[in-house]
Amino acid sequence: MKAAPSGLLDAIAGARRIVAFTGAGMSTESGVPDFRTPGSPWMANKPIPFEAFVSNAAARREAWRRKFTMDDLYRGAEPSDGHRALVTLHRAGRLAGLITQNIDGLHQAAGLPPDEVIEIHGNGTYAACLECRHRHELGPIRAHFEAHGHAPACTACGGLVKSATISFGQRMPAEAMARAVALAKACDLFLVAGSSLVVYPAAELPVLARQSGARLVIINREPTPLDPLADHVWQGEIGPIFRQIAAGGGEYREN
Repeated sequence: MKAAPSGLLDAIAGARRIVAFTGAGMSTESGVPDFRTPGSPWMANKPIPFEAFVSNAAARREAWRRKFTMDDLYRGAEPSDGHRALVTLHRAGRLAGLITQNIDGLHQAAGLPPDEVIEIHGNGTYAACLECRHRHELGPIRAHFEAHGHAPACTACGGLVKSATISFGQRMPAEAMARAVALAKACDLFLVAGSSLVVYPAAELPVLARQSGARLVIINREPTPLDPLADHVWQGEIGPIFRQIAAGGGEYREN
């Protein structure tokens, strides 16, 4: 295993309030496909834009078909070493919060408390009514869809039910974004893992953290537009470096 630079590991070991920001690269090692890798199944099953979903019954049917197709592709995915390393930091009292662009629920499956995972792009493991926000489990929705060719209406208010993810053209969740901004402003180290940092407004969070005085660490397989702003950059797989981070997860050292 290639050793991470000592400066990067020292920066993490010396941080009191770490905020992690994770993207698709965190979950690819769990078998969840990302959006940008050539040949990604997302290219054949692109999410339907929000406006089309709301206004067109045929688009809604296609959205659910694509949703269930993608779910089947990574059914049974388990948390990776990266997910587990963040749990180690949390249990040591050094992870102040986690912000994720991912919709797979693997951070919670790894052991992070659900109320401490800020999902700025929503969660694909359940559905919600667009009117009353009542939660709906996917099993009954899929059974109805396969039997009738369309998803059922909300059992609470009769509104449209949609996967609880944020689609293209849909407003970002105001409460989640406000919490994410507050965390970014209050941390002493902002740890980006597996994000290309090209999707806004999410990509503004590392900048905000840096402007507020935090150190910025970026770990990703490919370069990102914010690499020049970072204190430390690591280009490579998430798992190997996060195993090294987890090994020192309980440490705190004065800088």
